[in-house]
Amino acid sequence: MDVKKRAKFITDWIDGYCETTSYKPKALVVGISGGIDSSVVSTLCANTGRKTIVLTMPIKQIKSQHDLSLLHAKWLKQKYKNVEHHLLEMDKIFNSFSQVLNKFDNEHGYANSRARLRMATLYQVAAANDGIVVGTGNKVEDFGVGFYTKYGDGGVDISPLADCNKTQVWELGRHLGVSNEIINTPPTDGLWDDGRNDVQQLGMSYEDLEKAMENKNDPNYQKYLKIREKNLHKMNPIPVCKFNE
Repeated sequence: MDVKKRAKFITDWIDGYCETTSYKPKALVVGISGGIDSSVVSTLCANTGRKTIVLTMPIKQIKSQHDLSLLHAKWLKQKYKNVEHHLLEMDKIFNSFSQVLNKFDNEHGYANSRARLRMATLYQVAAANDGIVVGTGNKVEDFGVGFYTKYGDGGVDISPLADCNKTQVWELGRHLGVSNEIINTPPTDGLWDDGRNDVQQLGMSYEDLEKAMENKNDPNYQKYLKIREKNLHKMNPIPVCKFNE
């Protein structure tokens, strides 16, 4: 499928879901980080013509990341009349959260808590607008190596890019006119004070991950499996204690 058809297919799928689901949402709510995934998803949502609410939710955010999210929000607002943008400063919320939990200090836990606080915010805004939360994860992250926060950015109502590889997301970004600055910036989840990017965390590039996902004979296949194994608890169904009676 070429990129033009892919973009239309996803746009129609989002629109079709809103039309056919019993809930009949009145708004599409997306958190934008300045990264390629959220930039593409928010643009595809805007393309439906439906009310699209984009939220910038900085928590101790590195300036360059925050600037890119504002750049994308400005571009969306100029291009689409159906887009509404809100900047929600969340430092005070996070600081209060971490102070209450100061006896349970853990850097990784706090990184994930940022994502979960944003998820709660997205759902509050969605509830206030009879909307749904639109996910931004791609196939490699959501079903390959589980590179997301459980009940954080993994907590969504629909996931338009979940069958797209990262390289296809970049391709969609170029097709949709997303800023080259966003497309060319190394992907990052934005959850760490030191600004570490995805490749530094995963130990592999998305291009190499995609090759390993698709080919068991790839030289990086075992490395890919090790990354995936650590995160299977996110991708597998929640274990349920069942009775045989």
